[in-house]
Amino acid sequence: MPDTIIADAIATSNVALLITELENKLLPIEEVKMIYDAMRNNKEIVGQVAMNLSLRTSVYDRDREYSDAMVELLRDIAINPVDMGARWAVAKNPHTPVDVLRILAKDGINLVRALVATNPSTPADVLETFFSDEKIVRDGLSGNPSTPVKLLKILADDNDKMVRMRLAENSDAPTDILASLLNDSDPDVAKAAEVNLEKRT
Repeated sequence: MPDTIIADAIATSNVALLITELENKLLPIEEVKMIYDAMRNNKEIVGQVAMNLSLRTSVYDRDREYSDAMVELLRDIAINPVDMGARWAVAKNPHTPVDVLRILAKDGINLVRALVATNPSTPADVLETFFSDEKIVRDGLSGNPSTPVKLLKILADDNDKMVRMRLAENSDAPTDILASLLNDSDPDVAKAAEVNLEKRT
């Protein structure tokens, strides 16, 4: 879509057309930014921009789609009060800068903190603060490949099955922790640990 069509849609506040364009993860990031800058007070647009950034980002290839424009958008969306849900997308995006993750780690909404806990870019010292947080946050912590081993060892004995399950499925969990989960009281956790270990051989 040429810039003039987007400019016309912005000028006429054609939210439906702009949302349709934002659904395309291949839309150039400069055009995504142009839409956001013009419509940053529109909840639907802010939410769709956040979703666009999530769609174009891979947790398996963190460098893919990285750009200064994306980081600028993530920073702005994180503090934009128009759409709380958009903070969720920022919290889980591996391109979100560490200083923004540190702020979102203190968010009053537990789901935002849980998504920061799952983000592989979240620094270890922040992840450690989540250890005594609510179950939903610990659940995210147990599946994060960046969670310090000393915390993973403790989470292996967590009372909550889902925390142990996420740990058993964590592709970066140390083999000794996975081996201990083979004897978990829950057969689903034990099976997940077994499958994870088999993938490594």
